[in-house]
Amino acid sequence: MGVNLTKDSIDLGIVTNDPEPMIAFYRDVLGFTEAGTMPLPGGGMTRLMCGSSSIKIVTMKKPVEHKAAPGGLGGATGYRYWTMTVSNLAEIVAACETAQATVAVPITELAPGVSLAIIEDPDGNCVEFVQQGA
Repeated sequence: MGVNLTKDSIDLGIVTNDPEPMIAFYRDVLGFTEAGTMPLPGGGMTRLMCGSSSIKIVTMKKPVEHKAAPGGLGGATGYRYWTMTVSNLAEIVAACETAQATVAVPITELAPGVSLAIIEDPDGNCVEFVQQGA
C-alpha cells in the first residue's frame, strides 16, 4: 500500500512564538502569497502559499517552551530543512541578506550546473534553495 495523493504538493507547519517576523520573512522577503488565517485548538495559523504547497505559520496561545535544536543540518536528527528548486538563487540570497537573514550556507556549486544556498528564517529554521542550470 502506498499513499494515494489528492494534491501534488505538501503542507509544512512551522510552530513559532513570534509569528510577525516569520510571516514577514516568508511573505515579504521570499514572496509567498498569504492565503488566510484560521483559529486552531490552542492557537492560530497563517497560511502562505509556495506554489501549490502551503507553509503554515502556527502560534500557540501558550508560548512553546522548547525551540528547535541549533546547529543547522548537523545540529540534531529529525526534520532539519526543506528545499525549494528555483531559477533565481542569487536574487533570493541577496534579498535575504538585505533583510538581515542568516545565510547558513552561501551559494555553493554542488555539481556542474547545480548550486544551492541555505538561509535561516527568523526562528533559525533552515530553508534550502537549489538552482539547476544557469
